[in-house]
Amino acid sequence: MTRPDDENARDGDMTGASEGEAPDKRTAEGPYPPTEAMLAEPVPEALQREQVARLRAAWAPPKAWRYVTAVNNTEVGKWYSMTAFVFMLLAGLLALAMRAQLAVPENDLLSADRFNQFFTMHGSAMMFLFAVPMFEAVAILMLPGFLGARDMPFPRLSAFGFWCFLIGGIFVMGSLLFDAAPRAGWFMYPPLATKDEGPGSDIWLLGLSFIEVASIAAAVELIVGTLKCRPPGMRVNIMPLYAWYVLVVGGMILFAFPPLIAGDFLFELERSFDWPFFDPTRGGDPMLWQHLFWIFGHPEVYIIFLPSIAIAAMIVPTMARRPIVGYSWIVLSAVGTGFLSFGLWVHHMFTTGLPSISLGIFSAASEAVVIPTGIQLFAFVATLMAGRVKMSLPLLWIAGGLAIFTAGGLTGLMLAIAPFDFQAHDSYFVVAHLHYTLFGGMVFPLIAGVYYFFPFIQKKMLSEKLGRWAFWLIFTGFNLTFLPMHLTGLLGMPRRIFAYPSGLGWDWLNLLSTCAAFVIAAGFAILAWDIIRPKSRQKQIPRNPWDAGTLEWTHDVPEEAWGVRSIPHITSRYPLWDDPKLLERLDSGRYYLPDAQEGKRETIITSVIDAKPLYVQRVTGPAWISIFAAAFTGGAFILPTFSLYLPAAISGALAVCCILVWLWRDTAQIPEHDMKDAGLGLRLPVYASGPQSVGWWAMWITMLGDATAYASLIFGFFFYWTASPNFPPEGAVLPDGALVAIAAACFAAAWALTLGARLLNRAGRVGAARAALVFAPLLAAGAGTALFLAVRELDPTAHAFPALMWAIFVWIGAHAGAGIVMQLYCLARSVFGRMTPRHDADIWNVTLFWHFHAISALVACAVIGLAPGAMQ
Repeated sequence: MTRPDDENARDGDMTGASEGEAPDKRTAEGPYPPTEAMLAEPVPEALQREQVARLRAAWAPPKAWRYVTAVNNTEVGKWYSMTAFVFMLLAGLLALAMRAQLAVPENDLLSADRFNQFFTMHGSAMMFLFAVPMFEAVAILMLPGFLGARDMPFPRLSAFGFWCFLIGGIFVMGSLLFDAAPRAGWFMYPPLATKDEGPGSDIWLLGLSFIEVASIAAAVELIVGTLKCRPPGMRVNIMPLYAWYVLVVGGMILFAFPPLIAGDFLFELERSFDWPFFDPTRGGDPMLWQHLFWIFGHPEVYIIFLPSIAIAAMIVPTMARRPIVGYSWIVLSAVGTGFLSFGLWVHHMFTTGLPSISLGIFSAASEAVVIPTGIQLFAFVATLMAGRVKMSLPLLWIAGGLAIFTAGGLTGLMLAIAPFDFQAHDSYFVVAHLHYTLFGGMVFPLIAGVYYFFPFIQKKMLSEKLGRWAFWLIFTGFNLTFLPMHLTGLLGMPRRIFAYPSGLGWDWLNLLSTCAAFVIAAGFAILAWDIIRPKSRQKQIPRNPWDAGTLEWTHDVPEEAWGVRSIPHITSRYPLWDDPKLLERLDSGRYYLPDAQEGKRETIITSVIDAKPLYVQRVTGPAWISIFAAAFTGGAFILPTFSLYLPAAISGALAVCCILVWLWRDTAQIPEHDMKDAGLGLRLPVYASGPQSVGWWAMWITMLGDATAYASLIFGFFFYWTASPNFPPEGAVLPDGALVAIAAACFAAAWALTLGARLLNRAGRVGAARAALVFAPLLAAGAGTALFLAVRELDPTAHAFPALMWAIFVWIGAHAGAGIVMQLYCLARSVFGRMTPRHDADIWNVTLFWHFHAISALVACAVIGLAPGAMQ
C-alpha cells in the first residue's frame, strides 16, 4: 500500500507503484493536476440539472421524526453547538445565584451545601460541557466548509459523539434538580471528593468521563478530517489557519484528556471498591490525582484559547482586506503553544510543597508560553495595520477580546512567579485571572465568530444593533464584575466560600461584582434573542457578505446539504480572492465528484502533505444505530453511579453489539467497481486499506490517546515508587512471576498470529489466515487468564501497591477483551465474504490495534512481574 504522504505519483500522471505484501492496482489514473483548458470546458446545463438532482437525493437529511438520525456535519454541528450554548447559559445562571449569595456579608440565600454544588457544577459545566464541546461543535460544523469537503470522514462518529455529550450533560446537570450534584469542586481533590457521601462525586467522575470519551471521538474525527479530507492541491502550507488550529487542538485533546481518564479510572475504583490509590494511610497519595488532573487541566486552558484564536485568524484578514501577515509564524506559534502547555501543570501546584528547583523550572515555563501566544496576537495586529480595515461587528468583538485577554495574560505572568502565587493562591485574584483569560481568549472571539459565520450557518444575518448592545453590556459588565475581584483577592478573600463576615473591606467590592454580573447576563440575553429570533422576513443574504477569500463562502444560498457542489482544486490560501473563476466553475460541477450516480455519499481522500487525490471515500448516512450505541454506552457509564453493576455490564455489552452492527453493515464495504470517474478525466479507487485509508488513521490516532492514558497509569506506579519510601511495602505479596511470563508469551503470540493473519490474507492464503484468527483469540484469552492468576492473591484494598497491580490488570484485561472481539470480527468478515485479500481494511486496522496492545501488555508484564522484585 502507498503511504498517505507518498508522492511517487508525478504531476500529470496519477499512476504509481504501490508498496505492500502484494501488488495492488487500485491507484489513481488519469491527468492531475487539471489544466486550465480542462477547467474551461463547459458543462451542459441539462447534465448539471441531473447531477444536482442526484446529489440532492444522496445528501438529503431525513425528514419528520427521522430527522434525529441525521449525520450531516451541518445538522450535527448545529445540534452540538446549540446544546453547548444552553449548557453555558445554565452554568451562567449558577454563577448569578452564587453572586447573589455573595452580594452582602453573612447572606443565607444559598446554604453551604447548595453553594458547593453550584460552584462545582459552574466550573465543571463551563469546562466540560461548554468550552471544549463548543470548539468541537464549531469545528464539525465549519471544517468541511473551510476544506471544500463534502463532510467529515466519519459522520456517524460525529453523531455518536453528540448523543453521548447530550446524554452525559443532561445526567450531570440534572443532578442539581435532585440535590445530588457534585460538591467537591470541579477539580475533585481527594480526600474531600473520595470521602464525600452520596453519589455526587461518582456523577462527576462517570458522567464527565463519558463526555470525555465523546470529546476524544470528536478529536479523532477532526484530526483525520484535517489530514485526509482537504481538496486536491491544498498542501499543508496553504491550509486555512483554522484547519491548523484544529489539528493542534485535536492533538492536545488526544494527549491531555487521557491522563484525566486514567485518574478518573483510579478515582472510581477507590470510590466503588475501596482501592486506596489516594489514601495516605494505606500507601496512596492524593498528590497523584493533582498531577494527573493538572496534566490535563493546564493544556485545557489552551485547548479553550486556541480555537477562538483560530476564529480570529479567519476574521482579521477579511476585515483587513489582505492575507494574514506571518502565516508560517502563526502556525509555528500555535504548535509551540500546544507543546509548551504540557510543561506547565505544576503552575497550579506551587503551594503543595514541591522542591524549589521544580518551582523554578515550571515558573520559567509558565512565562515562556507567553512568547508564542504573543506572536499570534502581534501577527493579527500587524495584519490590521498593513491592511485597509473595514470596521465591523465581528472585529469589535475581536478587539474587546484582545483587550481582556491581554489583561488576563499579565495577571498570569504575576501568578507564574512562585512567591506571588504563594500569596494569591486560592484567592479571588485567581478567579479574576481565570475569567479574564477565558472570557478574553475564548468567549469574545467565539461571539465574533457567531456574528461572522452566522450567514454561512443559517443563511441569515444577525442584527448589527443588537450585537453592539450585547457587546457593550457584556464588555462593561465583565470588567465591572471581575476587575474588582483582583483587589478582593489581594485583600484576602478566599475563593469557594459561601459567606463572609462584614468589616473586612470586601463588602462593596462583592456588591459591585454581583450587580455587574447581571449586566453580563443582560448582554447574553440579547445575544441569545438575536440568535433565536424569527428571521423569515429577512431578505436573502449575499453569498459572501463579508467578501472573504476562503472556501467556506462558496456555500450555497439557499442551503444545500451536500456541502460543496463539486470538490475544487486549490492552489492558494485565499482562493476566492486569487481565482475569480473558481465559484462559477465549482457551481457548474467543473471540478471533482460533481455527481452521485450510484446514490452514495462520497468525498475525496487526499495525501497528508501534498493533498494529491488517493481515493473516493463513501461516508455513512443517517441511521438509528449511532443513537442506540450512545444510549447504551451512557448506561455503561451512568448505571455504576447507583451501584447497578449488572445492568451496566448488560448496557455495555449492548453498546458493543450496536457498534459491531454499525461497522458490519456500513463500513469497509466491497464496492461494485474498483474505480470511479471522479471528474476531469481522473479515475480514483473507491476502496482503500492500510495507511491510505481514513479508518487506519483513525485507529492510529485513537490508540495514541489510549497509549497516553495507559502511560499515565504506569506513571502512577513510578510516582508511588519515588514519592513513598515503602513502595512496595515490606513483606508484600508479589505477583507470580512465572504466570506473568506465560501471559507475556501468550500476548506476544496472539499479536504475531494477528499480524500473520493479515499477511497471509493479503497473500491469498485465506484458509491459513482464518486459522490464525482462530488461535489468536484463544492465546489472548489465555494471556488474560494467566495475568489474572498472577495477581489473584493480592488484596487491592490493603495497600496502593496491590491496588495498582490490579488496576493495570483490569486495564490490560479490558483491552485484551476488545482485541479478542476484533479478531473474531475479522474472522467472521472473512468467512462471510466481507473481507478478501484485496479488501482487507478491517484486519489492517485490527493489526494496528494489536501493535499498540502488545506493547502495552508487555510493559504491564514487566511492571507487574519484574519491577516489584527489583524495587524490593
